[in-house]
Amino acid sequence: QVQLVESGGGSVHAGGSLRLSCAASGYTYSSSCMGWFRQAPGKEREGVARISAGGGSTYYADSVEGRFTISRNNNNHTLSLQMNSLKPEDTGLYYCAAPLRPWYCSLEHDEYNYWGQGTQVTVSS
Repeated sequence: QVQLVESGGGSVHAGGSLRLSCAASGYTYSSSCMGWFRQAPGKEREGVARISAGGGSTYYADSVEGRFTISRNNNNHTLSLQMNSLKPEDTGLYYCAAPLRPWYCSLEHDEYNYWGQGTQVTVSS
């Protein structure tokens, strides 16, 4: 079965950096688009970034463009999110996710069926 396990969250001050990782197993990881999502308390889950199966195509939410970088390693089945210049509004529970249709690469959370348990990111001002 599909398993996604995130790590790397923590607490930082505004302007700091964190690197999130996601270990994937149980499916053909190298053939699947992957995404990072986040959810702040009292808010809906929102897409942060997604990356195509081969890694050649990436897309970011406007709110993180230029500050976050999504990447993947298809040899060891890991997904990463490098987060720089963090802001308090980046605070939330961050999830990696895989879509039900692996070729369909979007930031629409309804397209994603497989989710990790999340890792908390807290940015203080």
